[in-house]
Amino acid sequence: MKGLIVAIQFLTRLPTPRLAVSGAEFAASMRWFPAVGCIVGAIVAAGGWAGAQIDGWTGALAALLLWAAVTGALHLDGLGDIADARGAAHKDRDRMLAALADPHVGSFAVVAIALQLVAKFVLLHGLIEAHAFVAIALTAFAARIGPLLWSRWLPDLHLGLGSKFRGIVRPIDLLAWAVLLGLAALASRSLLVAPFVLILWGWWLHRAIGGISGDGHGAGIEVTESLLLLAALVWVHAG
Repeated sequence: MKGLIVAIQFLTRLPTPRLAVSGAEFAASMRWFPAVGCIVGAIVAAGGWAGAQIDGWTGALAALLLWAAVTGALHLDGLGDIADARGAAHKDRDRMLAALADPHVGSFAVVAIALQLVAKFVLLHGLIEAHAFVAIALTAFAARIGPLLWSRWLPDLHLGLGSKFRGIVRPIDLLAWAVLLGLAALASRSLLVAPFVLILWGWWLHRAIGGISGDGHGAGIEVTESLLLLAALVWVHAG
């Protein structure tokens, strides 16, 4: 339970008891990331439902605002950094890594974050109009399985926050969350594409960036969330 509280503190801005933890305990909190996704997803879906009592666009706005507020835009920051790094990659690898480490926001980051927010806003509206609140809630859960997979699969890009999680995820952790993802797919069938999305992001990150970092985890969560929202919307209209 301590690991869950630490994970909530790291991934969200929700109030939690203050805990003193070691570096190893902080790293082990990664095993609880998908559980935090359940909390985030429930809050976002509840906000969307409440706003939808006015209309679908208000529901989408409420859901999006809560999504950014609860997470503190943590993962959007990673998405922006990865976009800036790829924008600089045409020069050389050193320039790409320098852009990734630069705390300033570049034009590629601004565009990527803006497009991500617009995409989520539109997709949330479509799902709210279809009353697919379960799909919205489970999207954040599925996306946060990604860091567990990527941290075991991809090499560290550099020594940083992301590298602290190296080797902490056990095969049993991946198996347990995979089983729960399968059960979640019974409630939202579009989650069946989640493993493919997570693997695709890992493959792209390895090929385009060269490894995993905290920014890669954050960007992957954002990209996965949007693609899963899109998959859910396609599934709703195909059904």
